[in-house]
Amino acid sequence: MTAQPIIELRDIWKSYGKTQVLKGINLEIMPGDFIILRGKSGVGKSTLLRITGLIDKPDKGKVIYQGRDTTNMTDKQLSRIRLEKIGYIFQLFNLIPWLTVTENIELPMKLKGTPKNKRRETAHKLLKKFGLQKLADRYPAEISVGERQRIAVIRALTNNPQLILADEPAAHLDEENTQTLMNLLRTINKAGIAILIATTTLHQQIPATKDYTLKNGKIILTPQNKPPQDRTNG
Repeated sequence: MTAQPIIELRDIWKSYGKTQVLKGINLEIMPGDFIILRGKSGVGKSTLLRITGLIDKPDKGKVIYQGRDTTNMTDKQLSRIRLEKIGYIFQLFNLIPWLTVTENIELPMKLKGTPKNKRRETAHKLLKKFGLQKLADRYPAEISVGERQRIAVIRALTNNPQLILADEPAAHLDEENTQTLMNLLRTINKAGIAILIATTTLHQQIPATKDYTLKNGKIILTPQNKPPQDRTNG
């Protein structure tokens, strides 16, 4: 039996004013995918991620979540999918400065209504799993940039998502921390979570199941990469 896509983008169009940013994008994200979306700043990568993550709606086209058309879903239904099934890693981390590392990790679970003792237990387990338990009671300003990004990754895992969207996750990291971050994301991916990363890095070889470049509103296979052997789309 063929696995069902987590998310399908079908003929997605999006414009801002007279600027057409996305022009008929088709993309399929399968369980276990590790997808790279390359492109220069301003070409629409973040827009595409926000549409994929059910944050923004396209002008035309459909976003299909596990076989269900999300076009006419209510805000409550979309919010529930975002909260429970999709993790988001932001370029600027988006950690709350007045919350401790543990409290930041707990936040998605708190929004979901998870009891406090369960939230705390899950946060501490994740910190221990990734060797960051020493940071539990510190505030974002008290830890390094690389540590903040890793905490942002851990926070994206708290509700056991099917898919993690990462918008320029290494933009503010040096080479060493970038490698640490990529290793962390690959570890997460090996556990079965699909990952879609948007990056302005146009030529760096990054192991991926699908590697695309967004240019002139369309996605194409990145030139130095061959089509995946098992499945292709977009």
